[in-house]
Amino acid sequence: MAKILVTGAAGFIGFHTATKLLDRGDEVVGLDNINDYYQVSLKHDRLKQLEGRDGFQFAKVALEDRDAMNGVFETHGFDSVIHLAAQAGVRYSLENPQAYVDANLVGFVNILEACRHNKVGHLAYASSSSVYGANKNKPFRVTDRVDHPVSLYAASKKANELMAHTYSHLFGLPTTGLRFFTVYGPWGRPDMALWLFTEAILKGESINVFNHGKMRRDFTYVDDIVEGVIRVNDNVPQANPDKDPLDDSTTAAPYKVYNIGNNQPVELMHMIEVLEKAIGKTANKIMMDMQPGDVPETFADIDALQRDVGFRPDTPIETGIERFVDWYKSYHKIAG
Repeated sequence: MAKILVTGAAGFIGFHTATKLLDRGDEVVGLDNINDYYQVSLKHDRLKQLEGRDGFQFAKVALEDRDAMNGVFETHGFDSVIHLAAQAGVRYSLENPQAYVDANLVGFVNILEACRHNKVGHLAYASSSSVYGANKNKPFRVTDRVDHPVSLYAASKKANELMAHTYSHLFGLPTTGLRFFTVYGPWGRPDMALWLFTEAILKGESINVFNHGKMRRDFTYVDDIVEGVIRVNDNVPQANPDKDPLDDSTTAAPYKVYNIGNNQPVELMHMIEVLEKAIGKTANKIMMDMQPGDVPETFADIDALQRDVGFRPDTPIETGIERFVDWYKSYHKIAG
């Protein structure tokens, strides 16, 4: 049994990760600031599923509150940290950039410093497929150059990877970054396309289909994401002093970055068809131009993940969407 800090525990992926860790007998401290980026009622409802369970404690703390963060670390003495809290959303970063600086940059330094000074054994943290920007190479590989982000959110996540490498190099802190690809499933986020489309179709409202539907996403079911996160957390990267100094695709530091995606991009229009079938209603579609900061396609190369932790996400989108629709109707008490 390990003692693990899960940040963003009231969030979508954090909630599911904390649940699975508790199921296997770990002790979990869940940290979240319960911000109002989307309705806090959903966050509180997720927390209700965790509170009262053996081995779970909750700390309401903002990442940028350095003193409070240090207090959590000093009180508990964590074996590892799974850092999933962040200011999320590509489009919102155009409206409120300061929120990304506070949570994703200042907050991440606070996490790194707390891990360093409290001798945490491993920091696994959420990066994002957004770092690939408009990369033309398919599938996206962690060895690809990602120096041209197209949103501040993506830039903040790339910065996290660079900051983590610095701490791995200077202080020997083992860190692993996880580039998530379009995560969906029960208890998901209301700002994501699947939730927005489901809500609109059930209400008989129109849906906005960006780039006229000419988009592909590597939709990844949340249970697959969580399985990958926990396996990576348990697989602590080791320093590599024999690393070839001329090979800039690797590092001597105890540092890794992985893609976690379904490795099977799905056409946006096909995703909508699957959703329509699961709901039993046809959507009225309004075709729109591409939004600023968005990208036409994501596609994860996951060979390194499979090699190092023995796992490949494999939930078909038909299965995942049906489970989401069933949960959505149950959560909102919608019959049928």
